Amino acid sequence: MVAEASDYSIYRRVVSQLMQGQEQLPSLPTLTLDIRRALSDGQVGVGALARLIGRDPALAALLMKHASSALYRHPVAPRTLQDVIVLLGVGEVDRITMVHSIKSLFTLHSPAHKRLFMEVWERLTLKAGICAMLARLLGHVAPEHALLASLLSEVGTLVVLSAFKDELQIPSGELYYKLCREYSKSLGVIVLKKWAVDDEYIAVIRAAGNWDHREGPELCLIDLVNLALFHAIKERSAQAELPLLVELAAYHKLLPPLNFIGDNGELELLVSHRADIRAIAETLR
Repeated sequence: MVAEASDYSIYRRVVSQLMQGQEQLPSLPTLTLDIRRALSDGQVGVGALARLIGRDPALAALLMKHASSALYRHPVAPRTLQDVIVLLGVGEVDRITMVHSIKSLFTLHSPAHKRLFMEVWERLTLKAGICAMLARLLGHVAPEHALLASLLSEVGTLVVLSAFKDELQIPSGELYYKLCREYSKSLGVIVLKKWAVDDEYIAVIRAAGNWDHREGPELCLIDLVNLALFHAIKERSAQAELPLLVELAAYHKLLPPLNFIGDNGELELLVSHRADIRAIAETLR
């Protein structure tokens, strides 16, 4: 116990130094900024936008893959990047570009670093898939908006891990999650402000995981994120200490039959779409 406490104090110091030296925090890639500027310019044609996106083959592949996912029920799959842009629309392309950038920002420096990152990324993409599917099934929020909000709500979790990129010793999973509970929200807010994203995403970070959070009578973005977080935790950690689903403020905004709960304590509409959720998550990996 003494050694563990000593290790934790060392790790805390590393993360604190990262917070104090904000120039060390990850910045969005130049190409991402170029694409986002082009997307916000109503004068840029689809062809020019496709050529710009094509400079990042991994992003182009992700957009093609995502446009063919379970979120979009189109009889004919898009064949070209221009088809994808037309199908998704500039708002959706912007959000997927951000999703791609989030993953690409965090370089893996060792096998231990990679193992911990991939474990975290798998959890985050599952949660994002659940959130996007909830948005598609329930309405009120665009699925891609929900997907990006879900990922951005835990960007601080990834930033905590990035603090150890130059360290020979990576914290154990237990100590890492302890650090996340202490620092991830603050780091997430700092990074999203640096990236100049919409304030709505910053508000989501602050309220994520607060099961009692109430924001108006209508189902909204933070409700979807918290419902997704609840189900992702429940699926990945059966022993996690969670309230009953009926105790979540977000749950009480659901009307029958959308609020039916199965024997496992999860929303039946998510259980019945589990394969689609996994397919969405897989497009992000």
